[in-house]
Amino acid sequence: MLYSVLIYASEAVAAARSRQDDEALLARHLALQRELAAEGRLGAVVRLMPTTTATTVRGTNQSMVIDGPFIETKEQLLGLYLVECATLEEAIETARRIGQCCRTPDSGALEIRPVSWSRLDVPRGEAP
Repeated sequence: MLYSVLIYASEAVAAARSRQDDEALLARHLALQRELAAEGRLGAVVRLMPTTTATTVRGTNQSMVIDGPFIETKEQLLGLYLVECATLEEAIETARRIGQCCRTPDSGALEIRPVSWSRLDVPRGEAP
């Protein structure tokens, strides 16, 4: 089953990270991504831009568009992994491996959710 592992942490902590620390963090993630790919379990991996770059659309007809983050929280969604796991227990263990890459000093969290459906075979810029 395909699972998403959502990475929540403080954007302020991430923004304060030195370039050297950020490169080390990315190197740890890349090493894990290579391991998961070798196991045939790696799907998409995403690092999101800060919430200050977000735009929120609400409603379907006269949609309301709001620049920036909609709510203030201590933790923000910073990125996600899609991973193939046979069981929830395997997904939890994979999330722990992802967490070891993050090594965040704050109270960051990893949220695991089974994926209902996905469309990963569509090349960028093309309609399915």
